[in-house]
Amino acid sequence: MQLTKSQDIEAPRAAVYAMLTDVDHWERMALRRGVDVQRQDGPASVAAGMTWNVGFSFRGKRRDITIRLDRVDTGQKLGISAAGKALEAVTRVDLAEMSPRRTRVTVTTDVTARTLAARLFLQSLRLAPGRVRNKFDSQIAKLAKDIEGRLRGAAQ
Repeated sequence: MQLTKSQDIEAPRAAVYAMLTDVDHWERMALRRGVDVQRQDGPASVAAGMTWNVGFSFRGKRRDITIRLDRVDTGQKLGISAAGKALEAVTRVDLAEMSPRRTRVTVTTDVTARTLAARLFLQSLRLAPGRVRNKFDSQIAKLAKDIEGRLRGAAQ
């Protein structure tokens, strides 16, 4: 299942990239939501190869996944993969400068099943494509508003 969403952010591309690669912020945000995050050994700065083991509860069960930063094209692209027992997801984030103060962020996520139960789960999502797309789109819009808000707060 593949989902794609483009969202414009009122900020320069370099600032948006800096916010997206602020791994300390993302780790703190996940911890506040009850997610167990453990950073594995990897590069000290944002670079391909950074890896996290993440654990959380979903639908009453404990889920453990490994998230890896696979690709970093400074200021332009990020490639992230997540793998658990049942599902794999590959996400690509592309940044395009629309003007000096506007950046278009395009997020593409491709989810594949590793088990029969996961295939059935993905099939049930395919039966309600509007609901899944709306949820994905709203999360990307929320991310864009969060980045804009953090940048406004940093400018004050």
